[in-house]
Amino acid sequence: MTGRVNPFANLSEPPVFTTKPKKETPVAEEAITRIAEDNNFPSRQAPKAPKEPRRKRRVYTTGRNRQFNIKATSATLDRFYKMADEHRVPLCELLERALDALESAGSAK
Repeated sequence: MTGRVNPFANLSEPPVFTTKPKKETPVAEEAITRIAEDNNFPSRQAPKAPKEPRRKRRVYTTGRNRQFNIKATSATLDRFYKMADEHRVPLCELLERALDALESAGSAK
């Protein structure tokens, strides 16, 4: 016996496989929601986080091409952006002014 055995040789037709029909849910979603609310069941859905208001985009052509990253608190960032808006200057210019003020105050001591 040198040949390979055909496992389907005895079958006249190949078997037909079908998917089982999906069972209908016996209870409506509205009824489940109402029952959960009546019995004070907590929702498993995570609450949506409130969105922070986006700042207005700043576009200035200043020739500054180096990036400077720092970590700060939200309050500090809000103060920094508020000052830049009040003086109507780019963020880097506000930083340069602050550094100049610190240097001049330090040299006066």
